Amino acid sequence: MKAMVQERFGPPDILELVDIDRPEVSAGQVSIRVRAAALNPYDWHMLRGDPYVARLMGGVGLTRPKCRVAGIDVAGQVESVGAGVQGLRPGDEVLGFCHGSFAEYARTTADLLVPKPAGLTFEQAAAVPMAAVTALRGIRTAGQVRAGQRVLVNGAAGGVGTFAVQIAVALDAEVTGVCGTSNVDLVRSLGAAHIVDHTREDFTEGRERYDVILDNVGNRPLSRRRQVLTPTGTLVANGGGSPGRVFGAVGAMLRVIAVNGFVRQQLRTILPSTPAGPAREDLLAVTALIEAGSLTPVIDRTYPLADAAEGVRYLERGHARGKAVITVA
Repeated sequence: MKAMVQERFGPPDILELVDIDRPEVSAGQVSIRVRAAALNPYDWHMLRGDPYVARLMGGVGLTRPKCRVAGIDVAGQVESVGAGVQGLRPGDEVLGFCHGSFAEYARTTADLLVPKPAGLTFEQAAAVPMAAVTALRGIRTAGQVRAGQRVLVNGAAGGVGTFAVQIAVALDAEVTGVCGTSNVDLVRSLGAAHIVDHTREDFTEGRERYDVILDNVGNRPLSRRRQVLTPTGTLVANGGGSPGRVFGAVGAMLRVIAVNGFVRQQLRTILPSTPAGPAREDLLAVTALIEAGSLTPVIDRTYPLADAAEGVRYLERGHARGKAVITVA
C-alpha cells in the first residue's frame, strides 16, 4: 500500500510516498480503508519532533519518530476487524483517531472509532476528530459553558475555532469570535453574535467582559486576557502562542496552571485532543451535534495523499480557514 513515511524528524520535505505492508489487526483492533485524513498542527509537531520536551514525555520518539507513518485523524471504511471487536463490520463507514492515517490503509482500536454521520462526505468526516473534540473539551468540559453566558473564541476561523463557535452557539451562549478581516463573514455564518477583527482592534482592550474565553492563539499576555474576564470567569488556554522548540506549549501551560492557584478566576488548559481521555464519548457527542444540524465542518482545501507535505507546509503558515484535508483515492 502507499503511505507517507518519515524516517527522521525534520521539515515537511522529509515525508516520502512509499510502498509498505498493510497493517495487520490483532484482538480489539480494526483495519481502515482510508478515504480521507485531516491535517492538524499536531502532525507538524510530530513531524518536526518539537517541542523537544515532548520527546521526553513519550509517544513521539527520542531521536527518531516512534510512528513512521504520519496522521492521526481518519475517515474511511472498515476493512477487517480483530477478535473481540463488536459493533463494527467490514464496509462500515467510520471516523475517529488512528495513528498512521496518511496511508491507503491504517489500523486503530475499536474504541477510537464511531459511525460516520450519513450527511458528511469522507473529507468532512476526517476534519472532525481532533479539532471538534478539542473544541468540545474547551467549551463544554473545561469552560463549562452555560446558556446565556458571554463566550469569546480567539482564533475563531481556525480548525478548532470554527467548531468551538458552533458548539458554544448550540449551548445558547452569546458568542464573540476573534478573526482576521477575510474571515469575518465565515465566523458570522457559524453563529457568532459579535466579531472582533484582530487586524483592527485588540480584544483585550475592549470594555466587554466574558464569562468564558477559549484562546486558541495565546498571542496576548495572560494578565491582559484576564482583564477581559468577569471576576469569576474562565480562561481556557488551548496550547497556542508558545514559541520555542524546547518547551513550546508546555511552558505556556505551566504558567497558566501556576497563576491559577492565586486568582479567583478559573484558568484552565487543554492540549490538542489526542486519543487520551473519553475519546469515544466525545466523538459521539460531536457526531450527535452534527446529526442534529448544530455542527458543520469547515473545509479550507484538500490535497491528494502524494501532496501531504505541501498540506503540512500550508498549515504551518497558520492561515487555514477551518480544516485542510488529505484525500486518499
